[in-house]
Amino acid sequence: MRRGLFSIFLCCMLTALCGCSMIPAFERPKAAVPQEWPIPPYEPANGQVLPKAHELAWHQFFTDERLKKLTEFALKNNQDMHIATARVREAMAVYGVVYADRLPTVNLVASSTSARTPKDLTLFGKDITTHRQDIGLNLSGFELDFWGRVSALEEAAYASYLATEEAKNTLRTSLIAMVADTYLLIQELNERLELTEYTLENRSRLLELVELMYQTGAASQLDILQAQGAVEAARAELVRLQQQYGLAQNALNLLLGGTPLDDLPSGKGLKRQDITDAFDMAIPSEVLLHRPDVRAAEQRLLAANANIGAARAAFFPNITLNLGLGTASRSLSGLFENGSGVWSFTPQLVQPIFNAGRLRSNLELAEARKDTAVAEYEKTIQQAFREVADALVSCDRLAVALATQERLLDVQTQRLKTVEERYTQGIASHLEVLDAQRDQYAAQMAVIQVRRQLLSARVQLYRALGGG
Repeated sequence: MRRGLFSIFLCCMLTALCGCSMIPAFERPKAAVPQEWPIPPYEPANGQVLPKAHELAWHQFFTDERLKKLTEFALKNNQDMHIATARVREAMAVYGVVYADRLPTVNLVASSTSARTPKDLTLFGKDITTHRQDIGLNLSGFELDFWGRVSALEEAAYASYLATEEAKNTLRTSLIAMVADTYLLIQELNERLELTEYTLENRSRLLELVELMYQTGAASQLDILQAQGAVEAARAELVRLQQQYGLAQNALNLLLGGTPLDDLPSGKGLKRQDITDAFDMAIPSEVLLHRPDVRAAEQRLLAANANIGAARAAFFPNITLNLGLGTASRSLSGLFENGSGVWSFTPQLVQPIFNAGRLRSNLELAEARKDTAVAEYEKTIQQAFREVADALVSCDRLAVALATQERLLDVQTQRLKTVEERYTQGIASHLEVLDAQRDQYAAQMAVIQVRRQLLSARVQLYRALGGG
């Protein structure tokens, strides 16, 4: 009997694990984006092999050792990363709970029962006291997954877990880019501070020279006022840059999740930053699929598709098994004697007949959520295309702007040198010198700013392509 019961149970288990599936066939939506980039990407030279951004690790993309240490510190200590990691563990635990429903739950059950029946209720007119000891294995409420409802729920839970994992990867790439961008901003402000301090020193010396010339009658009171105005303008700019520098440091510390160690390696100036925009870029519909946010949207779509299968399977009969196998006796000493074995086997079938449209509404809800997931997937693809396109445009135009600003700086430097020579010869006025100094200072500041913007655009291109 036990052998036959075990055979029945084994057959039911195999049937449940090999049940059919009601999940609709999944087809990845076509990427509703152009098949070419708006700006041609970097064209490799003969024989040059360009890396793919999603295969290029961040510690290979960045060459600044200080930036590498800061990025590593942020990935370990940033609070948003801690939250994302916890959510991944949560999603994995939910999947584990759902997966457990596919397998039976077997419990060891031991019980002791004593009962007294009064003589008025007995056939023999005597009080009867009974004792019963039970011990055995119990399986209750195990659903035979003939229609794939449980497996569909498991597939949905697993896809949700993968979507959470990809969301963490999206945050990771964004954090790497934000740390790099903030670090580059700090480097820019540091160089602008150094330039402003140098300019303030030069203008202060020029003010002293003008005051000496005024004492000898070679300069007017207006020249002194102009020189003083230039000094105060440089001092005001210095204060403004110091404020921005402090705010940028605070922003970086927040991204890092705390103040980094003091023994960091020295960093590189903007001009020495070797950040490239030379990547192997195929057609957009292929490149964008490597982005973690696109992969996350696809996993959410897979989860919604699987939930439709679970909603469909709910229309069919639900078959559950209850099985008990053990031994029973009036006393503990008799539990393992011959003839004390007991068993029970209770299959149950429940076919929905009337539920006020609940099952139909659940199916419509699952289908509507899939339509939403499809739209969100397509929107994510389009947003990804725009981010890459914006980064390509920025890299292209900022490279031209930087070359233009550098030529302008050369012109302004030569102009200042000529005006200073004319001033020492008494040909040019002090106002011309001040104008030339201001224009050269503005050109120097613009070169620093545009160079940082170009580097930041390359970082954003790397992130938009799924790098990191």
